[in-house]
Amino acid sequence: MKQYSNASILLSACVFLASLSAGSAAKFKVIAFYTGQSDLAHISYVHEANRRLPTIAAENDFTYEATTNWDNLNDEFLKQYQVVLFLDTRPEKAAQREAFQRYMENGGAWMGFHFAAFALTPSGYPQNWDWYHNQFLGSGEYKSNTWRPTSAVLKVEDRLHPASRHLPATFKSSPNEWYRWENDLRTNADIKILLSIDPASFPLGTGPKEYEIWHSGYYPVVWTNIKYKMVYVNMGHNDMDYEHKTNKELSFTFDNEVQNRLIIDSLLWLGDGKKP
Repeated sequence: MKQYSNASILLSACVFLASLSAGSAAKFKVIAFYTGQSDLAHISYVHEANRRLPTIAAENDFTYEATTNWDNLNDEFLKQYQVVLFLDTRPEKAAQREAFQRYMENGGAWMGFHFAAFALTPSGYPQNWDWYHNQFLGSGEYKSNTWRPTSAVLKVEDRLHPASRHLPATFKSSPNEWYRWENDLRTNADIKILLSIDPASFPLGTGPKEYEIWHSGYYPVVWTNIKYKMVYVNMGHNDMDYEHKTNKELSFTFDNEVQNRLIIDSLLWLGDGKKP
């Protein structure tokens, strides 16, 4: 008989109750896909998101559900939901990818976090999906990251967009591992950068390897593609005690009210039913 942990039962109950609390008055429905099988920092974030987002949904009159079944990325299943989230990874099967592209091209909405944009050839997640990485996200392949996970001062590039209009001009993020990308998003006319790393953050990262510390440069961390109803957020990697081999969680992404405002306003914009 399959055994369930108390944490798993509690998580399922929270997600279920969030759906019930909104009931028929729900403004829209969100479905989150995740894998949660590799990198303890990403797993920590996924578990945290599935604890916190049901409460956020209940407080803002939408419903939140989560699944590890990526085969649910099909036309029949997706038509029930107005917003799709990728919490950690991306779909790998051709049928799943085709269904997601159709969903987005027909007015669906999406929000992706951190590793959901990762692609690197060669790796376990090669860049083998041009529409998603080059057209939809615009970022292309992953190039490098900072280490350790650290807070950054983030600069709001667009003070008028619904996802970022309630944010201060700059704010300090939760600790995160920050990604650098192959493509310069500033040169893509379809991409609107909402937040970037403020120069006050430098040096960003602690190493120990020198290339893991950023001293200068331009790094977008939240953006949208104006052809779609979508937001990508580079946050989603909690700090873990790898060095002392305790694997203790040292930070949580949602322990930041200003950053939470970005996530909440992004979800409310994505679910408002308006065309991009």
